[in-house]
Amino acid sequence: MKLHLTRTDFTENSTIGELFINGAFFCYTLEDTIRPVKIKRETAISTGMYKVVLTMSNRFKKVLPLLVDVSNFEGIRIHSGNHKDHTEGCILVGMTKAKDFIGMSKIAMAKLMEKLKGQNNITILIE
Repeated sequence: MKLHLTRTDFTENSTIGELFINGAFFCYTLEDTIRPVKIKRETAISTGMYKVVLTMSNRFKKVLPLLVDVSNFEGIRIHSGNHKDHTEGCILVGMTKAKDFIGMSKIAMAKLMEKLKGQNNITILIE
């Protein structure tokens, strides 16, 4: 399964994007701001291709997508949340978007997990 995140809206507080699954639009994303120098829990990850695995999150106490081998970052997951204070470097998903905000995040996350369930070869391209 191929996920493709295209970053589209950039502010000093957040980065909004569009997530596609196998070429079809799926939902919106929200990440931290893109910075030339990493600030822990306040910087979006670098563009690139990453492997995604479904593993148990100790923080969220449920199985969530984890991006593997993200340079200079650990524990980057895709999860629900609405604004930059919820990201800590991770990728949030939502069905609606506004400036520095995505909505209906829990619905988007549940639908994403339905699609990813049982998949073994998941990748995400971030650009």
